Amino acid sequence: MSLPSGPRILFVVDAGPRVGGGHVMRSLTLARALEAQGASFAFLGPPAADEVLDAFAAGAARLPAASAEPRDLAAAVGREQFDAIVFDHYGLSERDHRAMAQGRPVLVIDDLADRPLAADVVVDSGPERKASDYEGLVPEGARLLLGPAFAPVRPEFAALREPALAWRGEPVQRLLVSMGLTDVGGITGRVVERLRPRIGDCGLDIVLGAAAPSLPGLAKIARRDPRLMLHVDTPHMARLTAEADIGVGAAGSSTWERCTLGLPSIMVVLADNQRAAARALAERGAAIVIEAQAADFDAAFDRAVMRLLRAADLRRTLAAASAEVCDGLGAGRTAETFLRLIAARAAV
Repeated sequence: MSLPSGPRILFVVDAGPRVGGGHVMRSLTLARALEAQGASFAFLGPPAADEVLDAFAAGAARLPAASAEPRDLAAAVGREQFDAIVFDHYGLSERDHRAMAQGRPVLVIDDLADRPLAADVVVDSGPERKASDYEGLVPEGARLLLGPAFAPVRPEFAALREPALAWRGEPVQRLLVSMGLTDVGGITGRVVERLRPRIGDCGLDIVLGAAAPSLPGLAKIARRDPRLMLHVDTPHMARLTAEADIGVGAAGSSTWERCTLGLPSIMVVLADNQRAAARALAERGAAIVIEAQAADFDAAFDRAVMRLLRAADLRRTLAAASAEVCDGLGAGRTAETFLRLIAARAAV
């Protein structure tokens, strides 16, 4: 479903040291799903968003904005021609959406349900999210796409799902650490420090961005510790996740990638907005969850690592439970829904 010439969709995103790069990455996944169904897209965001796009979608059309502040974003939007707009920016709400959309169809990617949204479609991947959470926050008739079934996961993860699930629970040979491209607070280095004395001869794949604060120190360690392999702005995340036996990751959008491939994981909560989803996965037995700010983080993390290394049954249980949470096909479902709306609005 698309307009005759294919709709042009503008993505307005946030990024930076405080919020990380997850908004850009999940929006890029949705943008490519829309493109696969006939649309084209462009991105608008602060300079930090451009850095993520340079690494993962260098050819993507984009508009520059002086900052992620509403006034700077609105000024850039006013110069652009587009048929619909997607917002992935927690600092924008109903007034901003209306001012930038100017009556065009709007999709909002959200996790918070904490502010009014001028949305025709809302995507919220939280496993416990309910329609009632958005009551009074969205226009009457807005379409709510809720739960991990609509999580924007890159298609290469779903392509590897069956073979990855077939051998979960085998002896541990590789661990994957993925705490977010921006490595908030140097958490990647902290996690690797806890892992190195405990993993024996296992390999350790470490994913982070080029500007991650942990990168210089980890590069020095990797030169003398052959177990460590650094992957900077890697395009091979699906393969790394499929090949890993244990994952350690932030409780953000990469959660759904690990679930798609059934990777037994320790989820580290880095921000308040990650807490509800992490708690829901822990209750389902789909992950071991630890708070980065907890006073006993080091001890809790060490215990979790040793449990996973020693217990094949636990790894199999986590793999099966996490795989039930998300199948990795959410971006295509969301794209189809939004394109139907855009086409219907254009036909009126």
